[in-house]
Order: sequence, then C-alpha cells, then structure tokens
Amino acid sequence: MKKLFIVLAGAVVLTAAFSFSIINYGGTNAALTIAQTEAGFVSGVKNSAGDIASFKGIPFAAPPVGDLRWKAPQPAKHWQGVKKCDAFGPSPMQAKPTPFMVYTSEFLIPEKPISEDCLYLNVWTGARSKTEKRPVFVWIYGGGFTSGGSACPIYDGEALAKKGVIFVSINYRVGVFGFFAHPELTKESNSKASGNYGLLDQLAALQWIKKNIAAFGGDPNRVTIAGQSAGSMSVNALVASPLTKGLICGAISESGSFTVNNPTLPAVSLEVAEAAGVKAADKIGAKSLADLRALSSEDALKKLNGRYAPIVDGYVLPEPIPAIFAHNKQNHVPVITGWNGEEFGSGPVKKEDFIKQAQQQYGADADKFLSYFPANTDEQAIISAGKVSRDLVFALSGYNWANIQSTQNDAPIYVYNFNRKVPAAPDFVKYGAFHTGEVCYVMNNLKFLNNRPFGSIDHALANLVSDYWVNFVKTGNPNGRGLPDWPKYNASENLVKVFDAESKNEKLVDKDALDFLLSKVGK
Repeated sequence: MKKLFIVLAGAVVLTAAFSFSIINYGGTNAALTIAQTEAGFVSGVKNSAGDIASFKGIPFAAPPVGDLRWKAPQPAKHWQGVKKCDAFGPSPMQAKPTPFMVYTSEFLIPEKPISEDCLYLNVWTGARSKTEKRPVFVWIYGGGFTSGGSACPIYDGEALAKKGVIFVSINYRVGVFGFFAHPELTKESNSKASGNYGLLDQLAALQWIKKNIAAFGGDPNRVTIAGQSAGSMSVNALVASPLTKGLICGAISESGSFTVNNPTLPAVSLEVAEAAGVKAADKIGAKSLADLRALSSEDALKKLNGRYAPIVDGYVLPEPIPAIFAHNKQNHVPVITGWNGEEFGSGPVKKEDFIKQAQQQYGADADKFLSYFPANTDEQAIISAGKVSRDLVFALSGYNWANIQSTQNDAPIYVYNFNRKVPAAPDFVKYGAFHTGEVCYVMNNLKFLNNRPFGSIDHALANLVSDYWVNFVKTGNPNGRGLPDWPKYNASENLVKVFDAESKNEKLVDKDALDFLLSKVGK
C-alpha cells in the first residue's frame, strides 16, 4: 500500500479520480491523512493513537504580499504532487510576542515565523472516510485585532476532534495589514470599500471550508464559527454580514461583540477610516499606494502604527452592527454567548476618585450607578472598577445580543458566565476567571498549560464545557445525553449557565447593573 502511494505521489499529475480510500493509512480505524483540495492534494499527520489526523498550514488564499497587500484575499495557487501540511504556517505580521500578566507563552503565537504571508488554516479530523459529514467547528482567535494567530498552543484542535467534530483554526490579517483604509484602496477595489481585509480573510476561509471540507470528512452545510475576544467580535461581525449567508449555521461568541458601542473599539465609518489612512500616509511621506506597498513589513508595522479594527465599510458591514441587529437583518443562527467573571482587572483606585468620576459621568444618576458599583472603601472601588470595565467591554454586548435574539427571531441563544478562578502560579492567583481563561476549558486543553495546579474539578469542568460546545456544533443545541440541562435564554427569565467548581443555571446576577449601563451607552 505504501509503495503504491509513493509511486503515485511521484507522478506528474494526480487526477481527481484518485481514490480517497486507497490512500487511507493505518487501516479502517485510522484517520484520513491525505485530502484533495481545489488547489491540490495535502497530507497530514496522525496522532500517536492514530485516531486523529492534523493538517497544518494549508493555504486557503494567495499570500497577501506585494501588490496584494491591502487587497481582498485571492485564490491559492494550484500545486502538483502532495503538499506536506505538518507545521503551522506563519502567524500574521505583528509585534514579537512577549508574555505578560497571566498570559504565558501557551496563550501566545510562536516567536517565529511571523509574516505577511499568513493566510493558512489548520484541520483536525477523526474521519476515516470523506463520506462521514462530521460537523465543523471553526476557531477565530483574539488579540485585539492587532495580534494573535492560530498556532497558539491552547488552540490545538485534537481534543475536540476526538469528540466528533472537524476542528478548523484559521489565520487572518491583523493590525495595519488587516484593517488599513485609504481612498485609493477603496477606488481600486471591486467592492468600492477598504479596511476590512481581516474580515475578508475570515470570509475567504469560510468559503474555502464550504468548497473543501468534505474532503476531510466534514459537512460543508454544518459549519459553526467560534471565537474569543476580537475573535468573538469577528464572529458577531460575520453573523451581521450579508456575505456569510449560506456559509454558517451557528455561532459561539466568547467575550465580546459589536451589538453596543465598545469603548475600546468604537465603530468608525469608511470615510473616517479613510481619513485616518491618508493622515498616516502623509505623516511618513508616502505619496501613493505604490509607496505604501513598497514599505517593508517591519516598516509598515512601525510607521503606520495606530488603532486598527473592523469598520463600517458598506460592503462586509453595510451598516453599523447595532443597526443591523436592530433592523433584524443579521443571519438567524443559533448562538452561544457569554463572558468571564474577571475579564478585565483594574489598577489601584481610590474610592474618592471612583466616586468623583461616577458623578462626572452619570450626574444625577451617580448614586444609582454607585448602588451597583459601590466604592465605600478603596478595596471595594478596585473591585467595582474591574466590574465596570468587564461589563462595558464584554458583558454588555453579550447581554444585549441575548436580549435581541431571544425576542426577535426563532434561533435560540444560550448565555453563560464563566466564573471558575483559573488555577495559576502564586503570583497569578489574583487574576481569577481572567479574560481568555475559559478557552483552555472549551478546547479541553488544560494539558497545554504548564505549571498550573489543575485538579479534578478543572478536568471535569473542561470536559463539561467542551461537551456543551461540541453538542452545539453538532445540533445547534448544547444539550445532550448525560449533561445537565442548559435552558435557552429568554429576556424574562434571564437564566444563564454558570460554569464554576459547581456549574448550574442561575438568574443573571448583574442584570440590573447591565440594564443601567445599557440605558446609558445606548443600543
């Protein structure tokens, strides 16, 4: 069998008629290790048990370099023979990853390779035949739209693939390479828009999945997108975009969306983003797109530095996302959304300063605000400041999405609060259920976090959470045999699943505080 494969792999042409089953290594219980994509054959690597194969670094689009910098992703070039896909492709161009706070190397991309040539995705599959049609879980990383990549250790897809889904993680351009707008870029594009290249990359990956995932044993009609932080906001944007119609059947949004104005990533129009692009180009003396594209990757990153994120470009996002949801124009798909107990901490805060700021910001309603976020002591002010930050940046948008979806259409939405204080080295204990802390539980990947004193409670919780996520990917409902019931959310009962040492259904504890904040920021 191996001899036959070697002969065929060396041939000048591998035809479409080449049988998938002929090159299935390891017998009937082994995962597929060869797949035929539109651009050519790819080979993957089996795990030690032989039940999961991983295909890493599959190009889903042409390298967005040279004249393709700041253009919509183009199709990947075809290749002959079998492309070995046993290592992650380069992470998107960004600053060198440096551990900080609780974010050790397991949460970060590898130090190298990092490149503009980054449009690669990864597939983990346990399918033994391309006819299986397993549901597909697509992971979109966070990083504030300025960093991140699919090669972070905690994003490994083997554990979820073992539970019966095809796991796909994708790269997309970040920072200036992913979200730079300019009038000349808008003029040259077919869509007459610019600035959302990172979202277009995500769309291109979904289109690739639609066309190719069946070759890995996946179901192209059962694709659920999931992400955390900026990845969660990306999920929300993709649900809002008309361009994803027919590409997704469900969404998991962990910590963040654009359904309300996000103080850290305010929505901007194409015109505003274009003006910022002109200003940035003028500042460095770039007089044309040719000048801008002639910049090295390092110079573009350094000289065009700024705050980049998705914009309302009139194409990927025809309207501001709150308006899309208010007008019920989003894709109607089942959703899981939620946030963590200690998403964002705060530095030292004096009670007097906290109260003064509340009075300045909320005026006559300051006392009401302080009833939800008290500051009777400095210690209490620090805790309240952290909760305000969590709610404004992460919780409020998830809560608003839940209220909209539960009253607006038949697609169910399920809400969670992740409150497990992630065990950590002694100097990290203070971070509690920190931002991103749930991801290693969702992925059932606690083993990738070094020097963390996880116990039986944590392993049980990881198994529980990952089971819910996998069930949702399979059916659009997280519930399944042997699992405690997780009721769909409705705006009258406000029941959410609380994940902790003891997981249970509870009324949303912070509902009144969230309602107050929502009345102030607007919908």
